[in-house]
Amino acid sequence: MPISEADLLAKVPTKLYINGEWVDGSAGATIPVHDPATGAVLARIADATPEDGMRALDAAVAIKDEWAATAPRVRAELLRKAFDRVHELKDEFALLMTMEMGKPLSEAMGEVIYGAEFLRWFSEEAVRVTGRYGINPENTGRAIVSYLPVGPCYLITPWNFPLAMATRKIGPAIAAGCTVVIKPATLTPLTTLYFVKILEEVGVPKGVVNVVTTSKSSALSTPILEDSRLRKLSFTGSTSVGISLMKQAADNVLRCSMELGGNAPFVIFDDADIDKAVDGAMAAKFRNIGQACTGANRFIVHSSVADEFARKVTERVSAMKIGRGTEEGVTIGPLIDDKAVAKCDELVTDAVSRGAAVTTGGKALDGAGSFYAPTVVTGVKAGSDILREEIFGPVLSIISFETEAEAIELANATEYGLAAYVFTKDLARGQRLIERLECGLMGLNAGVISNASAPFGGIKMSGQGREGGAEGIYEFLETKYTMTPNPFA
Repeated sequence: MPISEADLLAKVPTKLYINGEWVDGSAGATIPVHDPATGAVLARIADATPEDGMRALDAAVAIKDEWAATAPRVRAELLRKAFDRVHELKDEFALLMTMEMGKPLSEAMGEVIYGAEFLRWFSEEAVRVTGRYGINPENTGRAIVSYLPVGPCYLITPWNFPLAMATRKIGPAIAAGCTVVIKPATLTPLTTLYFVKILEEVGVPKGVVNVVTTSKSSALSTPILEDSRLRKLSFTGSTSVGISLMKQAADNVLRCSMELGGNAPFVIFDDADIDKAVDGAMAAKFRNIGQACTGANRFIVHSSVADEFARKVTERVSAMKIGRGTEEGVTIGPLIDDKAVAKCDELVTDAVSRGAAVTTGGKALDGAGSFYAPTVVTGVKAGSDILREEIFGPVLSIISFETEAEAIELANATEYGLAAYVFTKDLARGQRLIERLECGLMGLNAGVISNASAPFGGIKMSGQGREGGAEGIYEFLETKYTMTPNPFA
């Protein structure tokens, strides 16, 4: 029998988790968590102070050596147990994400499957960290290269994928033998709190994972970043905040993994299968209500197929059902808050003022909740804000091109370099774009590209480091080289 929303909320912790205990913030303050579809308060969570943050770091530091020395197989089994438990509770996790973030229930279920996969993947990677041994070229000695846990980590996650972002950071940290303090987004903290409860249930030792929620992120983060005992920062969020955090991290030369903003191009050539391109566009643009850093922002379409693509994608977008994500058949839920709605409206209004046309949507919806109609904007002109700024919402903008060189120039005309999408039947052209598009992730005739087994991350102002894949665990490991004498000399 499906669990009710009230019963589910009763199971979710609302306190801080420090050194294996659920505790109130030292100031006793709380933060409301809202349902973006209705504006209703779902729960009130503990509001951590800087002192609480330091207690969490103290706990992570206290057990760091013991956890680093824990057998990789033990760490792996804990992650695998967490993977199994999340799957057992998949309906509850999906409902919780829909309630606090707004995404349709079917998409939330997809995130549960995706997010859990990081636990399974890194449970497998935990026992595969090896190193190497070799003779130096002069044969005067032997080189031993080993990988060791970087140490206590501070993890900061965004609001748009509250489970997957937590598992994508906590999973490799635990696998590598690191302890962590995690600060989930204030807008969507409940999923992370519930997930950490699962880690507690499966036996992750106290102090290994600590959770602090706060309404004053900067005040809480600053003393943690200034403490020389911290050795790693992993952040997913806006580029502006990421830059500020990197500047703070520089004082202690912290290892940094930064997954920042995006402005993904979606390039459709004249030889593309338009129906498949439309399918890819719907997935790349409207997944998570358009609130994804990998979301396609700029649809760069060859002039000979631009009208056909615009017509077909408009038909699909016009048919999307809007509503609270728990309702049957809903494909577009609310944006995270009213500021997100205002930003979408601002970008569309600017594009129209410069000569673009709205073929469907293009407005905020009246009534409760922060809803913006799924939108298609055609004939976007160069210089429009919608081409330069990240669109964190259900707005698909189309600009046309004539030559491959022009398409590449338009695609690369951004400070960001996270994701890109290309649709073409010409494999040689596809290969050229793999090498010429400035991005860390690319879909060639594919609209969904994220996978736990693949490295996720960007270039330019989209960040540094990689999460997931074989590369992900090494973000939490230091490389150590040891020279020994030639044993035969």
